[in-house]
Amino acid sequence: MSTYGLLELWWVVPASVALLGYGLSLVGLAPAQRAVWVTARIVEVGQPAHGASKDPGIPVTVAFQDPDSGREFVLPNAGRHGRGIEAAWVGRELTVRYRRGRPDRFRVVLDPADEKHGRVVPNCAVALLLVGLVIHAAVARGWPWALLGFGTLLIVAMASGADLRAVRTRDALLSSAVAVPARVVAVTKDVYEDGEGSKIVNHAPVVTFTTREGVHVTVLSRDGIPDPGRSLGRHLTVHYAPDDPTVYTPDLAAERRDSERAVGWIIILLLVGIAAVVAGALTL
Repeated sequence: MSTYGLLELWWVVPASVALLGYGLSLVGLAPAQRAVWVTARIVEVGQPAHGASKDPGIPVTVAFQDPDSGREFVLPNAGRHGRGIEAAWVGRELTVRYRRGRPDRFRVVLDPADEKHGRVVPNCAVALLLVGLVIHAAVARGWPWALLGFGTLLIVAMASGADLRAVRTRDALLSSAVAVPARVVAVTKDVYEDGEGSKIVNHAPVVTFTTREGVHVTVLSRDGIPDPGRSLGRHLTVHYAPDDPTVYTPDLAAERRDSERAVGWIIILLLVGIAAVVAGALTL
């Protein structure tokens, strides 16, 4: 078979990964389904060092009980066990997963509902397959098919409502936000290079505040604080959701403007998708 013929079979790889993943999920043998899932609680909260990278998140120590042995484990997490934690307080509950018999290799899972069913990998494979099919159709049949394909994918992505639900959920939580004093206790620093070799410096302030219930919260604030690189020691006001201190903002007015812009972009992208499908259909 020629090289071109092999390239024509590109779809076999993502399709096979998707079928295998869905098959394992259906019979309950996906890695996520065979893992042990337990609820852990934070028993100690550290503080990122000033000038360190933000990637490990806030260093914490978590405690959880292994259901097989009944033994309780108290282990540190500093970004090496799954997702980095960006909002922490003593007593916060987290979901962790690990391979049976290896609780020391636990992973913090911040979105357990998306992983427990074991379909994350096959879903990604299907997404790659659909994008690949659209590109293949565009190359083989011309740009009208590109408009139809990408327009349809854009409509489906926007119409699913996931982004809009996330914005509305956050807005609802912050609608009853409580304002409390806060302080920047450290500023993380990460240096990246763009495609032209120029350095980009990113700062993320580490902010602490105490809720009205007396809970001391440490958060890694990625935005909302002006001139973050020079914010060490700054006193400010944080607005947090009473039901969930992980939802907070240093600037409530800016948060509302960002939400309005996000909704506007969702509507615009939906209209662009519809226009692309119509244009592609008319030019076939």
